[in-house]
Amino acid sequence: MVRESSAHWRLDRRINLSVLLQLLVLVSLILGSWVNLQRQLDLLQHDVAALLQSQKESQQRLELLSEKSISHEYRLQGVENDYHQARQLH
Repeated sequence: MVRESSAHWRLDRRINLSVLLQLLVLVSLILGSWVNLQRQLDLLQHDVAALLQSQKESQQRLELLSEKSISHEYRLQGVENDYHQARQLH
């Protein structure tokens, strides 16, 4: 009877060791996934920051082009007015 109890205890011990190893593997996989996600989030944050900077620069260029376009439009209107006035005088 004692031997059966001893064998039973060893069997439970092996199962517990197996479960413990499986849990350790699971924890290592979870930690590895978490580290990988953190790295991907860092890369994503860098890409988003670069995209926002690029958008800001593009917006500044568009504003500058808009100002130049308005300036050229006023200059062209001035030239057209001068031309029409010169034609009316001749």
